[in-house]
Amino acid sequence: MQVEALKAKYEELFPGSSPPICAAAPGRVNLLGEHTDYNDGFVFPMAIDPHILYVGGRNHSTQVRLFSMDFDQLDEFDLGRIEFSHAHPWANYIRGVCDQLLKAGHHLEGMDIVLQGNVPQGSGLSSSAAVEVGAALLMNELHELGISRVELVKLSQRAENQFVGVNCGIMDQFASMMGQSGHALFLDCRSLAHELVPTGFEKMGYSVVVINSGVKRGLVDSEYNKRRSQCGQAVELLKRDLPGITALRDVTVEHLPLINKLPEDLAKRARHVVTENQRVLDGIAALKRGDLHEFGRLLNASHDSLRLDYEVSCPELDLLVEICRSVPGTLGSRMTGAGFGGCTVTLAAQEQVEEIKRRVLQEYPAQTGITPQIFVFTASDGARILKC
Repeated sequence: MQVEALKAKYEELFPGSSPPICAAAPGRVNLLGEHTDYNDGFVFPMAIDPHILYVGGRNHSTQVRLFSMDFDQLDEFDLGRIEFSHAHPWANYIRGVCDQLLKAGHHLEGMDIVLQGNVPQGSGLSSSAAVEVGAALLMNELHELGISRVELVKLSQRAENQFVGVNCGIMDQFASMMGQSGHALFLDCRSLAHELVPTGFEKMGYSVVVINSGVKRGLVDSEYNKRRSQCGQAVELLKRDLPGITALRDVTVEHLPLINKLPEDLAKRARHVVTENQRVLDGIAALKRGDLHEFGRLLNASHDSLRLDYEVSCPELDLLVEICRSVPGTLGSRMTGAGFGGCTVTLAAQEQVEEIKRRVLQEYPAQTGITPQIFVFTASDGARILKC
């Protein structure tokens, strides 16, 4: 995936366009803090090596022409009439960014854009957020709009919520925009206060192994909405004893006795969110003091909570976690993302990564009939303008 190849395609397809600029935006994997974002809580993702690459320029019209190298498809629309595309679903993330920029009062000209990506799709590694964030950064640069990176993050999230119609939190876009090499990103989803935290994984001889279970997240939409609703119900009931709260973020582990008195399902959901927020804070403290064993223990505790209390795991994810945990040198392993499929994330000694791959490729297909994808990711830089 090279800039030169995208530039050549740009010049072939759009010979009369302006000299282009180039942008890239990465996917992300969430290390800790699952299902906490829509509860105003804490998350701890890191940007990863796979990314979406853009080459684009203005064309002095009102037409936007998009070419996807991955789908070998051309999409075209007028800035005066931006509608949802059923023919090219991939283009809606970029159409949505244009829509939100115009609604925010910014002036856009027609553009010609070529894009390509290597973020695995449908696996919970935020390929959609990378498409949005990369498009927003590119358009901001092309039109010299001067929008801050945090505002571009919010705009990208609105594109997904309002135009694409997916009710995601803000973590994915934030991680794609604000990541930094060698660091994970602590984000307070209420205030958007954030801090880059050095992970120290590679320096201390450990790797982040992400395994795509190959299970499409079929239940995720209906169950996701149900979990959000249950969290809201738990807050309403807890207000009897904690009148100042507006979200589960305002409830702490000190309040677990109150949580445990809730109806069983609501107690389980609230218990996960409250303990998961604490795990994010404890995990960051562990990294800052170089205690990777404690960080790994928290990964394990997170998975157990997602499996038993939040009930968003599935047999395939549990199997991957079990296999990875059984390999000596693994500090921790858990599902990552919304659940019911997608990926696991494992922190393991570098010299044991090949053994993890061997065991997973041997045992997982034998029990599931699915061949998994295995990746070793490092913490990457967030969205950036490249030399073109």
